[in-house]
Amino acid sequence: MEELLMGGTSMFLFRQGSRNSLNIKRFDRTFLANYEYCFGMRLPHQDTVADVLTQVDPDSLESVKMNLMSRLFEQKWLRPYRLLGHYYLVAVDATGVVSFDKPHCEHCLTKKSKSGKVTYFHYVLEAKLVTPSGHCLSLASEWVENPSGDFNKQDCELKAFARLADKLKKQYPRLPVCILADGLYPNNTVFDICQSNDWKYILVLQDTMLKSVQEEVDLIRLRKPVAENYRVKSGVRISSKYRFQTAIPYKKHHLHWMQCVETKTKDVPSGVKNMVEPVTSTFEYVTNIEPDRENVISLTAGGRLRWKIENEGFNTQKCGDYELEHKYCRNSYSGMKNYYTLLQIAHLINQLVEKSKFVTTLRKEHSKQTIREIWRCLIAYMLCVRPGGTPKVQPSG
Repeated sequence: MEELLMGGTSMFLFRQGSRNSLNIKRFDRTFLANYEYCFGMRLPHQDTVADVLTQVDPDSLESVKMNLMSRLFEQKWLRPYRLLGHYYLVAVDATGVVSFDKPHCEHCLTKKSKSGKVTYFHYVLEAKLVTPSGHCLSLASEWVENPSGDFNKQDCELKAFARLADKLKKQYPRLPVCILADGLYPNNTVFDICQSNDWKYILVLQDTMLKSVQEEVDLIRLRKPVAENYRVKSGVRISSKYRFQTAIPYKKHHLHWMQCVETKTKDVPSGVKNMVEPVTSTFEYVTNIEPDRENVISLTAGGRLRWKIENEGFNTQKCGDYELEHKYCRNSYSGMKNYYTLLQIAHLINQLVEKSKFVTTLRKEHSKQTIREIWRCLIAYMLCVRPGGTPKVQPSG
């Protein structure tokens, strides 16, 4: 079983994008020898791996992933990335995994286009630990899925969040969590869940959400900023102005509001007449961490790390050779779930490697060296150099 699960994980570790791609390399004896030398086990055929993954309980494999993260917390390696020196930032968001023109299974979600075409798809809600250094590590996953049999309404992201919260609290009961989420989440149900779990949160506040809170802060938006920050990044001057309001009553809760107005001005070389108009962006949040003049900058910076789950998380897994949306096991719902979990495990391991001192130093030596190119060189090495450093083909003479 270890060989089979490692074989499935290695497809994502090596960023092959499909079962067939790794199977082709499996025919190469040098690649097989290097694989066994590195991992201490054989590389199974990917069709065999797929057959096994259709039989494995997805919850069991999900527990393996969460136990890996628990081990990282035990090693205290992630402590330097905590917000205000205490809270781990956990971004929550959902993404589509696969879609079909015909029903895939009884748990498919459905949507109808304006033309009347029905699409069947699977959606998953993720809780990922995010850090300023760019880590985006999966803590837990919860599938948004319709129940078996008859039902009145489809499952949705907010219903799945309640199940995900139970899973997170059970696996990481004493972890000081701060939930980061988009404008869908500021509502009384989410506030209640966070309060019952003793979690903090920083949630994006959209103009259409929490009308009573919006009315409370309308005049505060016009006040003088309570804090300002200026910096230059890649030739762009960035000015940030901060406002906040504490203890805004909302049903049984007291919310705190924060705002960051950021203006970016690109430096224009001398002699250039065309002026570049400044670009202004506004970020607003509700939180249950009381802001003040000392911590408001850190709190809003923490809230903005929510984007890591979109960029370093889903976008990397879809466009960075992991091929998240590929149908690795189209005929089995359990197999599809298990492949998704193996992808999360492989992405976790790869991030630890890619952000290690060795790889970071290597990339600094070559300014245009990319992670994708390093992985291609790794595959080439495993195909062309035998264990011990002997080339596959010895030069003549």
